[in-house]
Amino acid sequence: MMRDAQPRTIQLKDYRVPDFLIENTALHFELHEERTLVRTTLEMRRNPDAENQYAPLVLDGQNLLLHSVNIDGRVLTQNDYQLSPDHLTIAEVPAHFVFHCETEIKPQENTSLEGLYKSRTMFCTQCEAEGFRKITYFLDRPDVMSVFTVSIDAELARYPVLLSNGNLVHSGDTKVPGRHFATWHDPFKKPCYLFALVAGDLAHIEDRFSTMNNRDVTLRIYVEPKDADKCDHAMASLKHSMLWDEKVYGREYDLNIFNIVAVDDFNMGAMENKSLNIFNTSCVLARPETTTDIGFQRVEAVVAHEYFHNWSGNRVTCRDWFQLSLKEGFTVFRDSEFSADMGSRTVKRVEDVSLLRTLQFAEDAGPMAHPIRPDSYMEISNFYTLTVYEKGSEVVRMLHEILGAELFRKGTDLYFSRHDGQAVTCDDFVNAMEAASGRDLKQFRRWYSQAGTPRLHVDGKYDADARTYTLTVKQSCPPTPGQPKKEPFHIPLAVALFGDAGALRLQLAGQPINGESADNTATVLDVTEAEQQFVFSDIPERPVPSLLRGFSAPVKLFFPYARDELMFLMRRDSDGFCRWDAAQQLAVATLSDMIAAYQRGGDLQLDARLLTAYADLLDDSTLDPAMVALMLTLPSEAYLAEIYDVVDVPAIHAAREAARLQIAQGLRERLWRAYRANQSNAPYAATAQQIAQRSLKNISLAYLMLLEEADIVAASVEQFTQAQNMTDVMAALTTLVNSHQDAHKADVLERFYQRWQHEPLVVNQWFQVQVACALPGTLEHVRQLMQHEEFDIKNPNKVRAVVGAFAAQNTVNFHQLDGEGYRFLADQVIVLNKLNPQIASRQLAPLSKWQKYPAPVQARMIAELRRIAAEPNLSSDVFEIVEKSLAQATT
Repeated sequence: MMRDAQPRTIQLKDYRVPDFLIENTALHFELHEERTLVRTTLEMRRNPDAENQYAPLVLDGQNLLLHSVNIDGRVLTQNDYQLSPDHLTIAEVPAHFVFHCETEIKPQENTSLEGLYKSRTMFCTQCEAEGFRKITYFLDRPDVMSVFTVSIDAELARYPVLLSNGNLVHSGDTKVPGRHFATWHDPFKKPCYLFALVAGDLAHIEDRFSTMNNRDVTLRIYVEPKDADKCDHAMASLKHSMLWDEKVYGREYDLNIFNIVAVDDFNMGAMENKSLNIFNTSCVLARPETTTDIGFQRVEAVVAHEYFHNWSGNRVTCRDWFQLSLKEGFTVFRDSEFSADMGSRTVKRVEDVSLLRTLQFAEDAGPMAHPIRPDSYMEISNFYTLTVYEKGSEVVRMLHEILGAELFRKGTDLYFSRHDGQAVTCDDFVNAMEAASGRDLKQFRRWYSQAGTPRLHVDGKYDADARTYTLTVKQSCPPTPGQPKKEPFHIPLAVALFGDAGALRLQLAGQPINGESADNTATVLDVTEAEQQFVFSDIPERPVPSLLRGFSAPVKLFFPYARDELMFLMRRDSDGFCRWDAAQQLAVATLSDMIAAYQRGGDLQLDARLLTAYADLLDDSTLDPAMVALMLTLPSEAYLAEIYDVVDVPAIHAAREAARLQIAQGLRERLWRAYRANQSNAPYAATAQQIAQRSLKNISLAYLMLLEEADIVAASVEQFTQAQNMTDVMAALTTLVNSHQDAHKADVLERFYQRWQHEPLVVNQWFQVQVACALPGTLEHVRQLMQHEEFDIKNPNKVRAVVGAFAAQNTVNFHQLDGEGYRFLADQVIVLNKLNPQIASRQLAPLSKWQKYPAPVQARMIAELRRIAAEPNLSSDVFEIVEKSLAQATT
């Protein structure tokens, strides 16, 4: 049953404590192939803090067949309760009582993948945010925390493994021949969104971890038997995460067992259910032959993220879904720092900033713009966004920047000790930081309530006579839906000044020396006003400022750098992020010239200074190859689109491709040298050093293949054929698919598929490399791939690999002039709306940005949004995105 096509808007200001609390929850699942019976027993009481002590009991429930319900053993008749598609209401209940009901559900028909459902041959769950109500009647909200005991009854031959949260307390055969049971008990109170159940025929690997207080913890990763050889990296990542969290945050694991289960059909990346994490297979399975470097890093990061949630999300959870960033923003910051410690800190920072600038900044500028703590929503699943996660992480990072590592740690210790076992708010987190540090963070709280990306316009003036350098900083933030005016943010602006002799010592006029570095050559400025001036004294020469070092705040920064100054920073800046950013700014300036030339019909000529800067990078053997590869990478078409007010897709694509070709032509020998120098026969390892070598080698190959010379094509084919790891295979495959070498292209695609057709995650990569091909005619090929035997629109990973990758990554073909790319995407959204509304709504982002494009393009995009809006029984997930996207469209 679909929800109302015009769902109500839920407001943060309307929050009220629950009328009832659930002390203990007992669930009994009887799993069958055609149906599942769920028997629920809840020990309940009225909440003494509730406003209405005579309120009826209203339980959430969807798509449930109610067999029976009783209160304290008294069976209720239909006259004793009201049943609607979303609720079970009982008008009169005692102050303390035991509620019992029996419901029937059909997991095998549950294509939404929320609640209890079948993935291939196993039963599994996904309850965040509001999936538990599809299992049984309950108070499905995060501020109702209960102790769970779960019993699972299933056929032994089909489902020998029965898992739930907590510790296994009992198991054995049932009285029915061929069936068995397992009973699990979780002693920690939790909200129902953290409930999990898995039943299947699964293999597992096992290891152990001894905590800092000598608790012996059993670690298991469950997978389909064919995937048992792909779990070692995830297990190593889990152990590294547990040790890191003890050392950095003092957080120890609290149960005797920790389980991870890999599931092929999953809407998200992973889920932190207490002691039973359920993961998308793409975030667990890794082997050099089947997984790229990016895949290995993703597994490490996601395993860490979900483990870290045991404290920042489970032991301390969020009061309501408006506070989602409380657990997600904080935990993304934690996993980002963990990944930085495990690999290259600078590379990790650049990767995070690239994601933020390209996609989250675009979200801030779109119709769904919202603060990291939203004020309202129609469908909470639409707010699992880059704003809540990635920008939320940056807000936590700013607190770390403002307070310093020592005070920040004191703040987190206080937060965990104050609120262990509670459901709390973002304000509670900031309050702990204030109490631990003594800092006034009142203005900083605006990051939680104001949407949009702040802009910093900075100018610098040097006075040679006075030996002063003055930075004038102006901050602003564009209007966003519902927020036309913004108050000034508290923005930490990390700076350094560079001269011919290197970094200059900093002294702010009229202030004591308070350098951020040991030699006072870097500092953090507190930008708190609409306009401020910062005067540095005793500056011996005109400096080049290094601004927003380490990307100290999620803002857009504008400074009138000359291109020679950007080249200077690329060579001399000690901050890795700023060196990369200087390269990006130089490339953007060059590409902007070429885009303008394309629009006026002129020659697309690359600025020679960019070529010189890239040559210098390739000639400097002292540089980290990973940083060289990042600095050689031109800004993406998606990023270029984000920085333009009106996006000219053909001009951006033509300019960027022309620039890439001229770089390949101008640096051919240097690129060949880099390609050969970074070859290696060493056994594969997902180490920072090896990943760096492969990244430089493969970006060199990508440039060289634009020349399509015979020896280069041969090298690419040889790499595809001989490589022993998927990173190098996919790099070669990508260059060949995007070339005009049709015979080679067809051959390598067929060979790849024949070898890997039984590995779903590898087939997804095969799909993705084809749909991302920028050559003409790709859309028709995408339609053909959707008819392929391995494509299944009910599987979210397949949808992301084909539909999502085409619309988000293949800009030039998605925006082809006839509008067929828009029609294609709308067609898929309409189909997915009926199957899996969450996945359907997440495909809509490219269409929602229609205001960024010229009028004729806008009309075609709006037409498809309106076609979706006209569909009957539109899910609330899709309705909210479409309705907000069309809010500014004229009739």
